[in-house]
Amino acid sequence: MDLKERIRRSPTPPTQGEELLAASPAGPRGGRKGRAVVLPLSAAALVACAVVLLLLAGGSAARRGQFVGADPTVLPSRGGGVGDLHLSQSKSNDGENVTIASSEVVNDKLLGGLLTTGFDEQSCLSRYQSVLYRKASSHFPSAYLLERLREHEALQKKCGPHTESYKKAIEQLKAGQGAKVMECNYLVWVAYSGLGNRILTMASAFLYAILTRRVLLVDIDKGTADLFCEPFPETSWLLPPKFPIKQFKNFSNGSPESYGNMLKNKAIHSNPAFLYLHMAHDYSDYDKLFFCEDNQQYLRNIPWLILKSDNYFVPSLFLIPAYQEELTRLFPQRDSVFHHLGRYLFHPSNVVWGMVTRYYDSYLARADERLGIQIRVFDPEPGPFQHVLDQVLACTLKENLLPAINSKQPIVSTRHSRLKSVLITSLNSGYYEKIRSMYWEHPTTNGEMISFHQPSHEEHQNSDKKMHNMKAWAEIYLLSLSDVMVTSAWSTFGYVAQGLSGLRPWLLFKPENRIAPDPPCRQVLSMEPCFHAPPFYDCKAKRGADTGKFVPYVTLYLSYRKAIFDMVNTNAVV
Repeated sequence: MDLKERIRRSPTPPTQGEELLAASPAGPRGGRKGRAVVLPLSAAALVACAVVLLLLAGGSAARRGQFVGADPTVLPSRGGGVGDLHLSQSKSNDGENVTIASSEVVNDKLLGGLLTTGFDEQSCLSRYQSVLYRKASSHFPSAYLLERLREHEALQKKCGPHTESYKKAIEQLKAGQGAKVMECNYLVWVAYSGLGNRILTMASAFLYAILTRRVLLVDIDKGTADLFCEPFPETSWLLPPKFPIKQFKNFSNGSPESYGNMLKNKAIHSNPAFLYLHMAHDYSDYDKLFFCEDNQQYLRNIPWLILKSDNYFVPSLFLIPAYQEELTRLFPQRDSVFHHLGRYLFHPSNVVWGMVTRYYDSYLARADERLGIQIRVFDPEPGPFQHVLDQVLACTLKENLLPAINSKQPIVSTRHSRLKSVLITSLNSGYYEKIRSMYWEHPTTNGEMISFHQPSHEEHQNSDKKMHNMKAWAEIYLLSLSDVMVTSAWSTFGYVAQGLSGLRPWLLFKPENRIAPDPPCRQVLSMEPCFHAPPFYDCKAKRGADTGKFVPYVTLYLSYRKAIFDMVNTNAVV
């Protein structure tokens, strides 16, 4: 069963903590006879997310937009401190919105030091122009994270493709030499699954590379170079096409090269030149031993690690004792991992950035508020479905994200009414058309003017098509520029958008039996993505366990109806 089918058949996901830093469900997982972890668990609790419970920094930031009549490639700066570009809107004599830049605010195109200089700015316009469109983050990177990023950039430059160190490492790989002290060690990320999954796994791989001081090289398959700019100065993170392990893209959970299978078959030896890490949703209990410290000590000696995953596995890195102190220094605010790493790594290519800016400037820039609604339906039929439309409307109206309509009186709004732009992202255009028609045919009760926009409706996900991926990336980025956001449970598309934005979205619960859930949604506690397939193992006791109890800031949410009912009705944390 593939991931989409597994999600489609899964029970309704957890509510308040769905999007939080996830680690594992609140109980041992059932397993097959003879496997590493074999404790029973109720079928109602097969799907789980573990979360980091933190008080999130509040605060607001200025409205996004652009300087009127300014060259967007020339960004003013005033000193080197952390700042943001505040843009406000005023009304001209004829009532039109005019975007103006506040003279009191510093524009920090380096995002508080998260980014660095040394790039050809024209080769990646989004890297330094994004500050013109995105509100300033209230989550600041730690000084230690900035230090380690600079160190990692130096490592990538020293050991990256076409360097002498890389050539030497490749020769040793070809010769089958391993388990010896090398100047440079490598982590190769394999392109796998949909775009949202790929972005989350690249971020996970990058953090693991930082923790283990490995050079990160990414597979160019599925258009990686067409979607993202190079994140590291004066080098490339793209794996050269003549990589000697020709079959690495076809590795799977059954491959004899996988670390899990080697453990299972007791075929571990002291000097492999490389190992394959299978970290996808179908990984075995032996594969999950990756998260045990003893296994991490062994992996440190392997020059080349090849990683395939469709999971955001960052949360379980926090459970490895050897990395806990380092992670705490890197991320004192533990649910900001993807927020910082995502803004550091993922800059839209110039082609995608053109799509983003043209759409934003045409349809969203003049709004007083931008609401993003992401609708992802895990159903074999295309839709649209009435129960999904009912759920979206129930959520947005109940939470006062959209105003109610007046179906009895033809209220005529003045030109000075507040304007709210609603960006809808969905594979299907039906939801957009029905909601837009409702607000076109009837005025709002508060006089607010509402405009609706949907950039594309591809009908079906096709992760192998270049333009499909470009549109998806542009829409994720546009969604992340929202002031308020509604996302769908289980959707990595939504996870990426909320993580980049730093927002806590309202989460649409996953419907069961094509019935709109009640309540329809709830605001999550964190911007951090969820780990959909966490491990269920106590590495010290060598048995299944509730790993959420190992670290005080990680706890568990079970995704079955009773847990949701309890959270909704008691406002308590499970």
